[in-house]
Amino acid sequence: MTQLEALRTWMRTPWCALFAVCFAQAVVLLDTTAVNVAVPAITTGLDTGLTQVLWVINAYLLSFAVLLVTGGRLGDLFGARRVFLIGLLVFTLASAACGLAQDPGQAIAARVLQGIGGALLTPQTLVIINQIFPADRRGAALGVWGSFAGIVAATGPTVGGLLVASLGWRWIFYINIPIGIVGGALVLLSVPRLPSRSRPRIDIVGSALLSVAMLFVVYGLLEGESRNWGEVWGPVTVPVLVAAGLLVLGLFFLVERGRQHRDPLVPFAVLRNRDFTLMSAVVCVLPCGLGGMLLLTGLYLQDVQDLSAFRAGLVIAVAPLVSVFIAPYSGRLTDRFGGKYVMITGLLAFAGGIALIAALIRAESGPEATVPGLLLVGVGMGVAFAPASVVAFKDIDPAMAGAASGLFNTTRLCGSLLGSAAVGALLQAQLARTDMTTAIRVTYLLPVAIMLVGAAATLAVRGQPTAPPKDAAGPLPGREPQSEAAGG
Repeated sequence: MTQLEALRTWMRTPWCALFAVCFAQAVVLLDTTAVNVAVPAITTGLDTGLTQVLWVINAYLLSFAVLLVTGGRLGDLFGARRVFLIGLLVFTLASAACGLAQDPGQAIAARVLQGIGGALLTPQTLVIINQIFPADRRGAALGVWGSFAGIVAATGPTVGGLLVASLGWRWIFYINIPIGIVGGALVLLSVPRLPSRSRPRIDIVGSALLSVAMLFVVYGLLEGESRNWGEVWGPVTVPVLVAAGLLVLGLFFLVERGRQHRDPLVPFAVLRNRDFTLMSAVVCVLPCGLGGMLLLTGLYLQDVQDLSAFRAGLVIAVAPLVSVFIAPYSGRLTDRFGGKYVMITGLLAFAGGIALIAALIRAESGPEATVPGLLLVGVGMGVAFAPASVVAFKDIDPAMAGAASGLFNTTRLCGSLLGSAAVGALLQAQLARTDMTTAIRVTYLLPVAIMLVGAAATLAVRGQPTAPPKDAAGPLPGREPQSEAAGG
């Protein structure tokens, strides 16, 4: 076999497809973590105020959260690979528009488009992995996926800082263009066409209702702290806006109940799966606790220890860097022993690491006091993230995997927003009565408690699949189902 033939053979393996999907998804992960460090430079470059620049960040999160479930369901209806590539194209073009923006309005509009592209792309990742890997290798594949995400998360702020310092803030967005082009080419060459509905019907009413509900809830969570959880406009307050979103969400489920027999946006069969529902709640807990830990540790290192944002980011990067090396082994353990107890072990390590940081830090202790706890947090991150996806999707019908992935990712994003809001509110209450270090130490107890609740919830998960996975021998590269039109 020649080297060219060997390369072609490898390009058609599931592991090459996994690399292609991870590489392409890096544009979303890198952009999410790197943009935050560019806020001062964007403020100066666009000659605007902090409020408008913060909406350059929040506009992305808002459109991303609003459309995640819809994006996932579109993958079910039109094919996961096709929708992934469309999302990647939209995200890449929007990144170019962000880099070319001349005023805050243009930047915010481009970020909204980035969020739409990310919402189309992100849910398809889990669908593709679940369909191209058999059940006995899925945990290892998701471990590699988690490891890759950890690398991008760990390097995002550092790469962003270097790009801003050397080339300017616009290159935080321009860097997505070559990554998107190469990633798209790899996906086209290595990811097979996956099954889709032959005559898809889009749930327009359901999509509109869910989008409005998510818009109200996520906008309220994003703006709550800056508005002191008070007035948004006129008589409308943040709690009223969130409550209205929850009411619209209730109306959405009433509408969906009446169209379960004709391509609903959210198939109730997914929600009736106990393990999926439990893991969706637990996967909400993970970023909730992680977001709180990152916020508090960053404040301690910068405000108490007087580190620069760059040096504080390097210290905090200990946790995701450790998770990079742990995640693949976690996936293999999940394949061998099931995800339930691996997940609980990860959550307990996560909680223990946060508690250790709280126990060791003092005003006079120095930044190194956070390192032992961050190491343990990294172990918890590496162990906990892969099993959640394996357990959640082990009994999900492949025809509903996109909708399930959209729901799964939506709860994860909402968990991140809720964690930051709750930790911020508790910290403010503590600062009114004590010094910064003590307030941070006490507030750390909230993410610890959140992680312990997640571990307790995981105890209710079934230990093994109730039936053989329907996609255990899912499509492999080179075997192209005929249900997705050619050229997808």
